[in-house]
Amino acid sequence: MSILKESKINQLLFLGQKNGLYFSKWLSEQGYSPQLLKRYRSSGWLSALDRGVMYRAREPLSAFGALQSYNVQMNKTFRIAAHSALELWNYNHYVPMGKPVLMVASEKESTPQWMRLGVFDREFKVFSTKVFTVPQVTTLSYWDWNLLVSSPEQAFMECLLLTPRHYSYMDLFYIMEQLTTLRPDVVQLLLETTKHYRLKRLFLYMAEKAGHYWFEEIDLTAVDIGTHKLQLAKSGAYISKYKMTIPKELHNYE
Repeated sequence: MSILKESKINQLLFLGQKNGLYFSKWLSEQGYSPQLLKRYRSSGWLSALDRGVMYRAREPLSAFGALQSYNVQMNKTFRIAAHSALELWNYNHYVPMGKPVLMVASEKESTPQWMRLGVFDREFKVFSTKVFTVPQVTTLSYWDWNLLVSSPEQAFMECLLLTPRHYSYMDLFYIMEQLTTLRPDVVQLLLETTKHYRLKRLFLYMAEKAGHYWFEEIDLTAVDIGTHKLQLAKSGAYISKYKMTIPKELHNYE
């Protein structure tokens, strides 16, 4: 291999995210022709994962690295969300059974095929939500990656959105008990700007029950929780303040 070609492959390997992916559209924009990429695969530098998706041969694939690669190279905004975001913010871990799960949220994008392949160190679970009109998302440096991540306040609300299908009410209350340092201004903004009444009522009920200091700083008069009744459990306890019936286990927990 010539010095020029060696420089080209070294530049490619340097540009990629650690344990991540390479997307052919982005590679083309960087000046890598299909013929050159085919040569790299034949030479054992790159391996094909899916159509238009490659990775560094013999390098383990990371869900974090793949997600950063996709966002950076393809100009996407998939973010780590729900309990996975809370875990990155060092809050109480929620541990599903089996292979570790990476919860990923997107407002408008469909799930790419490569996320469904099951070859990463974590299983991608993608959900779509448009309930946050003023999303609270930031970039978090974690190990070797810079990741789009929901704020802790929004991440917990995302968990509430996914009850009871993905999370139980009790598991989330155990997490709420650990959320002693949420920012009341961010909580206020999210509660005022979302129209999702179940989310708002559950969040306020759990925060009040947990007795967090920041709950006292929330202006409840500015939060519209709706007027209709919600039934979250068939034979639960009715909470008149929040107009909802919740599981007795949650109501009776002290």
